[in-house]
Amino acid sequence: MTLFRPSTWETATALVLAASTAACAVWWFRRRRPTADEIERARRLNLALAGRLVDGMLLDVREMPVEEGRTLTMLEYSYRIGGVEYECSQDITAMGEVVDPAEVRAGFPCSVRYLPGSPQNSIVVAEEWSGLRVALSELTANVHPIPRHAREEPSSKLKQGQAAPEG
Repeated sequence: MTLFRPSTWETATALVLAASTAACAVWWFRRRRPTADEIERARRLNLALAGRLVDGMLLDVREMPVEEGRTLTMLEYSYRIGGVEYECSQDITAMGEVVDPAEVRAGFPCSVRYLPGSPQNSIVVAEEWSGLRVALSELTANVHPIPRHAREEPSSKLKQGQAAPEG
């Protein structure tokens, strides 16, 4: 007595299921995985498009040697969100066309983009956006300086005992 007697459609379904499982397994193990540089570029793009802005301060630009014999250029910066101070660094080695490390000055303000749900995930520079400021903004009072003779008070030009003209 046979307990299991498969019909034709059950056999075909099992074969299709086994073939599709095998195809998925082959694809899973042979697929091209993104490199670390591609993952970092995607992270910067996501932050440049969807990140919130906050003011920060550039701390330093450092050259760090790595085991493989290369040198990383790290941009260090700090910013404050909700009373919490964050100090982060960003690898800018591959972004030589976007930022020149020699022109970055410690102590200058910058704009930082961060993810609201993960404020430590932040950037200052990306391929599509830069939070570096060219120079400190000038005060508008110094754009058109007042001539020296106009700064003197009118009462100082009057002789003692003269009344100031009306008008």
